[in-house]
Formats: sequence, structure tokens, C-alpha cells
Amino acid sequence: MSLFKSLIEKINGKNIKIVFPEGDDPRVIHAAGRLGAEGLLVPIILGDETQIKEHLIKAGYTSSYVKVINPKTYAHFEDMKQKFLTIRKGKVDENQVSDILKDANYFGVMLVQMGLADGMVSGAAHSTADTVRPALQIIKTKPGISRTSGIFIMNRESTKEKLIFGDCAININPTSQELAEIAINTADTAKIFDIDPNIAMLSFSSKGSGKSPAVDKVVEATHIAQDLRPDLRLDGELQFDAAYVPAAAKIKAPSSKVAGYANVFIFPDLQSGNIGYKIAERLGMFEAIGPILQGLNKPVNDLSRGSNDEDIYKLAIITAAQTLDKL
Repeated sequence: MSLFKSLIEKINGKNIKIVFPEGDDPRVIHAAGRLGAEGLLVPIILGDETQIKEHLIKAGYTSSYVKVINPKTYAHFEDMKQKFLTIRKGKVDENQVSDILKDANYFGVMLVQMGLADGMVSGAAHSTADTVRPALQIIKTKPGISRTSGIFIMNRESTKEKLIFGDCAININPTSQELAEIAINTADTAKIFDIDPNIAMLSFSSKGSGKSPAVDKVVEATHIAQDLRPDLRLDGELQFDAAYVPAAAKIKAPSSKVAGYANVFIFPDLQSGNIGYKIAERLGMFEAIGPILQGLNKPVNDLSRGSNDEDIYKLAIITAAQTLDKL
């Protein structure tokens, strides 16, 4: 079964509510209208109701398919302000709250935190920092996770192959501890997408073939992750060919139970992860879906500002799927 057919079957009929803060963007409105019309989830669009309705009509949808909330006229704004003050106690002045909540991303994240939405998709017109910062401050990370990270699903429909690459979006140079956390978190994320994770901790070295502090970091991260989660099939350090190609694995890591069969790849730093997923996308003919943020108590995902309405539609489906373990 294709990736999105499987995800749609999972979320269909669950009435999962996803908030879209960028209600002045036609791409977002078109994607939300389609999601609502297909009955896949309940889109909540933030913005001016008249403007949003006009865009929906142009896109061939009606306002009955979505819920619109205008933060400027929101009837429960005072209640939201008080809840925000409780969450950010001592870190913001009461006089600042109204201005902060005028930011659509903060408003949207508060809807998620208050249980009025199950997840959020933003970033079509905002930077990653603008999307992630409110989520970290309000929703926060899961117990045992010190920071969020970003993965890409590398999907190739022609072969039905699904791989996960991480972290390709957030952490520039993670420590061994952080790298171990990313690996564990990515393993849990993989299961949402029906991927039984075989996790390779990547390096330019396989099982001691290279010597460097950079290799030592990956070796240490592997040991930490294995100690924390002995149930996982996880091994390192491995070069990509040793992790992915059975013939190379037999030569470079013959005793490894992961080498040659990995489907989850943890890169040692953001630079290599970003380069790696783009090579797979451009030369390997994989569709790179993401970045998908993980580690938060409730899902918030960040779009590329170059996204089209199809990208937004797909990321919303993924975000809805991420909520299922919370419903």
C-alpha cells in the first residue's frame, strides 16, 4: 500500500483537528479546503473569514468544509491569555501577552495546547524559527527528550520503498546524547508510517575503519541509544553503503544485524543530513516529505516557504497521523 493511502486509512473518520495559522495564503486555503472536502480531517484556518471564504470559493470549495477563527475577534481570547500566562509564568509580562498572541503561530499553538486542535501546520509564509519557537515554549518536548528534531520520509512510489533520514532540519551539530535521542525518537516516528525500524548510525567509518573525534561521537551515541532502548535494532558506526547495501555490509560489518538492511538513517550532523536527503531526492528519485518535527508533546510541523498546496495537503495528513497515539 502506498504511503499516503495507508495514512489516509488511519486518519479517516477520526475527526482530527489541524490548525493552519496562515489563513491569508491561497496555498494553505486550497489545501485546507481539499482536506475538509475529502473528509480527512477538520481544518481550522486562522484569519479573516470573508477573505478566506472568497479564496475557498475560487478554489472550488465552500466554507462548510473548514472552521475559521479570527484571532482578532476570538470570543475566548481572555481565557487563552490566562492559560498562556500560566504556561509562561515569570517569563512574560501580562502586558505583553495580547501582542504575543496576535502572532498567528502563537495563537495556533495555544489552540493545540488547550485541546481545541490536535496539531498545527505552518511555515508556508514563516521561517522555521517562527513556527518552532512557539511550540517549544508552549507545547514543549516529551519526557526524556531534550530537544525537537526534524526527519524526512524518503518515499519512492515506483518501488514502494520508504526510508527515514534524520536529523536533516533542526540540530546543527548534536552531541552524542542528543544524537541518541534523535535515533530513539526517529524509531518511534517510523512506526507511525508502518516502517519497522532498522536504524543505522551513520559515519564516514564502519566499525572502526576510520579514526576521528567525529567517529567517536557516533560510536558513543550508538552505545547510549542501545543502552536506553535495547529493544531497538540499532547499530553503528556505519558508512551509508554498509548500512544500505547487503554486499557491502558483508565486507564492512559482517556481524551487524542492521548493516545492509537499514531503513532509518541517523546522520551525525545537520550538514551531512541535509546534503544526504537532497542527493537521494535529486539522484535517487525519492520524494522527500518533510521536514517532520518530532519530540514535541503534540505535533507541530513546519513547511518550506516554497511549498505548494500539494505539499501542505500531504504534511497535514502526516501531522494528523502523528496525533493518533494521543487520541
